[in-house]
Amino acid sequence: MTANGTSPAPPERPTRVRYGILALVCLLAMITYMDRAMYGSAKADLMAAVNRPVSDFFYVLVAFQLAYALFEIPTGWLGDTFGPRTTLLRIVLWWSLFVALTGFAGWGVPGAETLAIGFGVLVAMQFLFGIGEAGAFPNMSKAIYNWFPEDKRAFAKGAVWMSARFMGGLTPCLWVLIVEIGGYSWRQALWLFAGLAVVWCAAWYVWFRNNPGEHRAANEAERALVRAGKGSKGGHAGVPWKLIYSNPSVWALCLMYMATNFNWYFLMYYLPGKLKGEFAGGGPAGPGRWVLDTFGGDGAKVIIALIGGAPLLIGMLGCYLGGVLSDWHFRVTGDRKWARRTTAMIGYGMAGVCYLAAAGCVGGNLLLFAGTLILVGFFNDLMMAPAWATSQDIGRGYSAIVGGTMNMVGNLGATLGNLVTGLILKYCDGASGNLGYQYCFVMYACVYAAGVGLWLLIDPTRPVGDSDQVVAGTSADEV
Repeated sequence: MTANGTSPAPPERPTRVRYGILALVCLLAMITYMDRAMYGSAKADLMAAVNRPVSDFFYVLVAFQLAYALFEIPTGWLGDTFGPRTTLLRIVLWWSLFVALTGFAGWGVPGAETLAIGFGVLVAMQFLFGIGEAGAFPNMSKAIYNWFPEDKRAFAKGAVWMSARFMGGLTPCLWVLIVEIGGYSWRQALWLFAGLAVVWCAAWYVWFRNNPGEHRAANEAERALVRAGKGSKGGHAGVPWKLIYSNPSVWALCLMYMATNFNWYFLMYYLPGKLKGEFAGGGPAGPGRWVLDTFGGDGAKVIIALIGGAPLLIGMLGCYLGGVLSDWHFRVTGDRKWARRTTAMIGYGMAGVCYLAAAGCVGGNLLLFAGTLILVGFFNDLMMAPAWATSQDIGRGYSAIVGGTMNMVGNLGATLGNLVTGLILKYCDGASGNLGYQYCFVMYACVYAAGVGLWLLIDPTRPVGDSDQVVAGTSADEV
């Protein structure tokens, strides 16, 4: 009771604007992966349009991944300096333009023999596309850091990666429904994908703000909930580049993510085409024949496309469980270091085991081969939420720069992985067409083993600017 005998007003319940923000970020993650995963299905049409063999498509992937890597830090800096709202608008509009322009690949001047948009121009456009997509996930991470309390950030990042994997896994099936069954051209499909991203930009501009303090719909209780644990606002008078890049955990985190990306892109770019080839070229007794016999022509195409995307679809569960388990471990034990490490290390170890199993199954039973790689997708993605939560733990107020650095080095690993994988598959397939895949899978297993060791060097309790004490706050707040 108050002094005048009245009951005190109940405490204000926090509004839930942050969950609307999370929904928008998850939609962006879906669009990002859709615009990349479609290349696993579109590459044959693209390469035919520019008169090059499909085996040369890895040069296109290398150009994209290299640009994507090199521009991670600049766009991470933009997010930390100006906020994720305008930065992500720039990112999405830029990449949508080049997705749309890719639909003109193979176009030539009427009456001329030389293609105006041939293979070289296609590679250059993919480099520019990579510049556009660079920084998307670091700035999504920044948005989540600004909008979620620390004991919910791994959950939120898990939801983002779950959404990305869902659309990445569904894209081969969507491609079949739109192009192979729906009758639209591959060019029209690219233009449709670009248009969806522009629609997202309009929704983002209307609803998103850089932090709860700028959003009219967020009440003071939600702002206080999100501010808790971030410390006093320190501003961004200058970025502590030396502190960031002298932190050992930053470099261990980067090398760990390099191992992930070196291995993972096989599932998105190469597996759908491999399964389609097994189905189409297997002959009457081939490993994919049962699919055709069971489901018929169009049905079989959809099933093979779903199997090709299944590693990403099952990766959704890995992303979700990785975030939930990491947050649960942290809440129960208070041990941030092992809350981030444990789930990720288990995922890395088991993903390596599954790649070794796939090396023994390639060219045999289609279900068994696909099943081992589906499990790779699940176990790899147990690591995703803890990794990005760790980038937030270490980066704190500079989480977009740390996340951008991690993603930059990780995508240099993807660039190297696509180059090495493409060369192995181009020159080492052997008479059976499977020797190159076996070499790749054994190589991937070894890289995962190195990743397990790298997690032992990552300490999320020692953030940038606070390397001498365990996390109790931070020296810089959100933008």
